[in-house]
Amino acid sequence: MNVELVAIGTELLLGFTIDTNGAEIGRALAAAGVRVVRRTAVADEPAAIRAAVAEALARTGAVVTTGGLGPTRDDMSKVVVAELFGAGLEFDAAVWEAIVARFAGLGRVPAASNRTQAEVPRGAVVLANRWGTAPGLWLEGSVAGRPALAIMLPGVPREMRKLLEHEVAPRLAARAGAAGTVIRSTAIRTTAIPESTLAERLGDVERDLAPLTLAYLPGLDGVDLRLTAWDLPAEEAERRLAAGAVLLRERAGEHVYGRDRDDLAAVVLDAARARGLRLAVVESCTGGLVGARLTAIAGSSDVMLGGVIAYDNAVKTGLLEVPPALLEAHGAVSDPVARAMAEGACRRLGADAAVSVTGIAGPGGGSAAKPVGTVWFGVTTSGETSAHHAIFPGSRHEIRARAAQTALWLLRRRLSI
Repeated sequence: MNVELVAIGTELLLGFTIDTNGAEIGRALAAAGVRVVRRTAVADEPAAIRAAVAEALARTGAVVTTGGLGPTRDDMSKVVVAELFGAGLEFDAAVWEAIVARFAGLGRVPAASNRTQAEVPRGAVVLANRWGTAPGLWLEGSVAGRPALAIMLPGVPREMRKLLEHEVAPRLAARAGAAGTVIRSTAIRTTAIPESTLAERLGDVERDLAPLTLAYLPGLDGVDLRLTAWDLPAEEAERRLAAGAVLLRERAGEHVYGRDRDDLAAVVLDAARARGLRLAVVESCTGGLVGARLTAIAGSSDVMLGGVIAYDNAVKTGLLEVPPALLEAHGAVSDPVARAMAEGACRRLGADAAVSVTGIAGPGGGSAAKPVGTVWFGVTTSGETSAHHAIFPGSRHEIRARAAQTALWLLRRRLSI
């Protein structure tokens, strides 16, 4: 089954509001075996809404709309869609009673304008909204002589998600399930390798993965490899995804650190826990990002000892005992200093393993020899220390985020040896 999404709201077009609803709906409907083939955003204008919904129905026969179900004058979705279906609006006393009861629970009385939210297109199924005032609507009929389905949901994200979960997805899953096929996806998470280099390493893997599709999804944390099985029996979809994941892991090698929502920080903690090691971090340019990533994971206290933000050279020499001669000869952003910082963290905090980060995040401070984005890392375990170098592109925020992710990856790689 194919559907289109139409997000209604001028604020979406102006950029003041980000349409997170579309992503939520896409994931939920894919899990229900329904394919979202197009997403459109339009202003709170009847003509724009009518055109977008009519075009979506002409292409697929099914549309999900979000927004435009409130009590104000710019909330026109229900009126326009009802007109397309030739279904007049009728006052629903049960819906109005639910709205009054919700307001009463908040110690309030609904305004007269709220009565419009109890007006329902003739023949529509009301999707009870227990989390807000605007009910969802499920309207089936015909538009331009063709069978049509319109599902109207409120734009408030929490209300939309709840209605999607409890009312919409189960109905669509039952309808899509009649075909006996599903849509399933999984992601293999990689880091510390550019998208183009990763693609070269994978080669013509798409041929071996067929009929699965492969998408490269680059971000600050790395590149996710999204595998999707389309319109396959559930058992076959899961079997092919499992085999595809193994193949991608083999091709991408050490750059793979997890699957789906796995967090590299959690992977590092698990690796240290498995070896009975305690960790420390020492950071300059990342200013605590690595430590924050690790301590954000519940249960990290049995592995993570602590960290040092050695931003000023005085902290590097005084607290970490980095020899001043190293700083004078090589600078803070260098191989010897990165090594000395990691070793100092282990020594002063009593850790079994440590990672250090020292770099130039910008926008100023770079030079021809050490441009903005230059970062050195030190990793030490069991008395063995190594240093690693990278030059990251992007803004200050992006450089710091990439450096923190790389520090975790280097630590994980060492712990996995």
